[in-house]
Amino acid sequence: MKKLDNATKSVWAGEKEYLVHGATQVPVVHSVAFNYDDVDEWYEVAIGNKKGHIYGRNTNPTVQAFEDKVKALEHAEAATSFSTGMAAISNSLLTVLKPGDRIISIKDTYGGTNKIFSEFLPRLQIDVTLVETGNHEEMEKEINKGCKLVYLETPTNPTVKLTDINRITKAAKSVGAMVFVDNTFATPINQNPLKLGVDLVIHSATKFLGGHADALGGVVCGEEGLVKDIYHYREINGATMDPMAAYLLLRGMKTLKLRVEKQQENALKVAEFLSTHPKVEQVFYPGLTTHKHHDIAKKQMNGYGGMLSFALKGELDAVRQFLPKLELAHRAANLGAVETTVGPARTTSHVENTKEERAALGIPEGLVRYSAGIEDIQDLIADLKQALDAITV
Repeated sequence: MKKLDNATKSVWAGEKEYLVHGATQVPVVHSVAFNYDDVDEWYEVAIGNKKGHIYGRNTNPTVQAFEDKVKALEHAEAATSFSTGMAAISNSLLTVLKPGDRIISIKDTYGGTNKIFSEFLPRLQIDVTLVETGNHEEMEKEINKGCKLVYLETPTNPTVKLTDINRITKAAKSVGAMVFVDNTFATPINQNPLKLGVDLVIHSATKFLGGHADALGGVVCGEEGLVKDIYHYREINGATMDPMAAYLLLRGMKTLKLRVEKQQENALKVAEFLSTHPKVEQVFYPGLTTHKHHDIAKKQMNGYGGMLSFALKGELDAVRQFLPKLELAHRAANLGAVETTVGPARTTSHVENTKEERAALGIPEGLVRYSAGIEDIQDLIADLKQALDAITV
């Protein structure tokens, strides 16, 4: 069979092995444990010499079907899943890092990730260096001093800044460092970091992969040995994906390419509209030629994604007037769903951070994160216009 497009993989990948009794959909297997009449076969499965499932904290058929689908879309050797996106990030970091190691990352990662860097890793005597996002020369300089791991999030949440993955990966490999990339905003439809040489790709599956805001999950993909180590850490520490969540994520992923294509089509038109509105100070979207990392996006992405953010001229007072007026958007701490979702960084991506910490990360209090849904674009723009026009500050 010819090489399959991502639209086809989204529908078919990882499922056939788990279809039973003539069913056309992967079943939800709720069993906590799995029976073996043959004790020797049970042992072979338990130690990994034979395929199968032993206990739900370790593996599960529905969960594995989800992992196999993501693995196919990311062109990975292996994948393993988690109960949430933050579990995927924290478990992966704690698998490979030990006291005395050094990690280099960017300043404006997702707030929860930033807390790991600023609060939890230093407790373990792990040295963390954060570089201004997009300052590739400074990052290369820090990498050349030596490090164990380089962690990237591109595009970033919520300011959608980008890092040249290939360039930074080459620098990391020159000193023997690993590279992890949070690919949540881009999705496998728009970006495949493993093809650019990174070691591990991380997703909050709760977002675009699931796409319907009804299931929590995380997943990592990469080289088999590394993923096996991360899986071992997760199976012992217990951040296991629930089978029902896996089923919902599998179902959502069938329309992944369709959704992402419509969401980024809407996001670009919304960004263009906002760029012309007098109440808007600045718009952040990599699809705009005015975005300072537009050329990087053109080089390493297949599309610019469904996420944007914008700063209102009246700052937080303007946000307080603007958000309640929106009729076609959920004001909620989520993104990537079929419905448009909005919110300020101070209550969504960086609620864990103080005002001063957000300012240091380059996130103004008047910043609004906008996750474009699949609604009619004229309806979205009309809704934005009436809400913006209502601002009086």
